[in-house]
Amino acid sequence: MDDTELYTTLLGIRPPWRVTRVQVNMAAERVDVWVEEAPGTKFPCASCRAPAAVYDHTPEQVWRHLDTCQCATYVHARLPRTACPVDGVRQVPAPWAEGRTEATRLFEARILDTCKECDVTGVRRLLRTTWDATWGVLERAVARGLRRKPRRVPARLGIDEKAVRKGHHYETLVVDLDTGTVEAVLDDRTQASLEAYYRQFTPAELASITAIAMDMWEPYIQATHAWVPDAAQKIVFDKYHATRYVTEAVDQVRRAESSRLRAAGKASAQQLKHMRWPLLRRGSRVRGRARQKLNALLASKLATARAWDLKETFSHFWGYKSVTWAGAFLDYWCYRALRSRLEPMKKVARMLRAHEELLLNWFRAQGEISNGAVEGLNNKLRVVTRRSYGFRTYDAMEIALYHTLGRLPEPESTHSFC
Repeated sequence: MDDTELYTTLLGIRPPWRVTRVQVNMAAERVDVWVEEAPGTKFPCASCRAPAAVYDHTPEQVWRHLDTCQCATYVHARLPRTACPVDGVRQVPAPWAEGRTEATRLFEARILDTCKECDVTGVRRLLRTTWDATWGVLERAVARGLRRKPRRVPARLGIDEKAVRKGHHYETLVVDLDTGTVEAVLDDRTQASLEAYYRQFTPAELASITAIAMDMWEPYIQATHAWVPDAAQKIVFDKYHATRYVTEAVDQVRRAESSRLRAAGKASAQQLKHMRWPLLRRGSRVRGRARQKLNALLASKLATARAWDLKETFSHFWGYKSVTWAGAFLDYWCYRALRSRLEPMKKVARMLRAHEELLLNWFRAQGEISNGAVEGLNNKLRVVTRRSYGFRTYDAMEIALYHTLGRLPEPESTHSFC
């Protein structure tokens, strides 16, 4: 088997195309393969699909293909143009590439698969491509997938916000909690942003939603009430976000008290040093020297110790099975927080009390919303956004999320050469 036959087999070249020449440059670690159509071939017209003779050829084009051993492989071809009596001169598309690209389908598929495992810079280094070429493949794949994606309303929705960059720039994510896929990425976190997603569906389709997990962000609540039938029974404030508000309040108390004690020159300020994460973790997970420091802090009369106690007490809220008993516990906890003289905890208590019925939907929808699904999806989102560091634009984050978590449909031809 000579080199042309070898690459005809490796590339999966089928008639009327054939490999005419192969050039190997081991010093440059490069293989160049020239492909032509057989003489006398007629191609279907790009418009009417009627067989038409070759009129002329385009200038030679080059496509990057999968490596041959350690050598980068490039496919060269002059694409024919047909002379159709009805539609005139039309170019024959390359069967191994999508549109006007510089890579074959198989190499683009390798880029897309690698982009799910690391950032664009890492893909560029591993596959020896340029940043622009890699990002271009990603953009085209997402646009292609969104065009093919069928319109549907998931039965269980999750709505979350993610910061695109510093300075309070956010995007809204709508996800399917059953499949863990991103259904929509919306600019900003306003009521209008979420309403733009709901607006594409009919009232009957929106009525098929059984539960919507979200945090206590008022624009999301208002948008859902305005568009989703029986929203008051379907909105669920999930455990992850509700608990986060309480833990953030503890951290606010710690920071304010630490600054106040340091300014006053009090020795007790040392008890709060390096205590951020021990205070934010569940008490049962703090061990070793951190546990000893936490016990000493809790034995003091510092405000942070009282805030931590309220945080630990609130964790019992999620253990109730009865909606009635859960509501009674929430009333008791809010009463304690409002009398704690800790403004961050009082603020959280007022917020929880204002949304008590929606918060209790968590217990009414135990069969609908799984905290594991919500937290698992949040973990995936954090991984994607962390992997997208350096691309602090809305469009870049949108493409990364759609590509990694959107499960966008791809045609079968994406993973074949011809």
